Amino acid sequence: MQDDNKREIINRLRSIQGHLKGVERMVEEDQYCMDILAQTRAVERALQKLDGVILRNHLNTCVTTAIQGDSPAERERVIGELMLVFEQSDKL
Repeated sequence: MQDDNKREIINRLRSIQGHLKGVERMVEEDQYCMDILAQTRAVERALQKLDGVILRNHLNTCVTTAIQGDSPAERERVIGELMLVFEQSDKL
């Protein structure tokens, strides 16, 4: 993983952890359900952005290397991994 991406991913994860702690605190304090839902939606959006950063890194490194390589089996393997991730996300 590229250092810039790793640093960005770690920063995003720390931010998400902070948001989750905030949601936990809101639940403990019996805050209004709609306010809690608004915060959990914000966490979901932050996770989606994190996924985008990780996917971009993967495409720019592992996938690019496999596609430019000489092994058709490796290209198929990497493409299959990507398809599997997106097919599984459709089932959630």
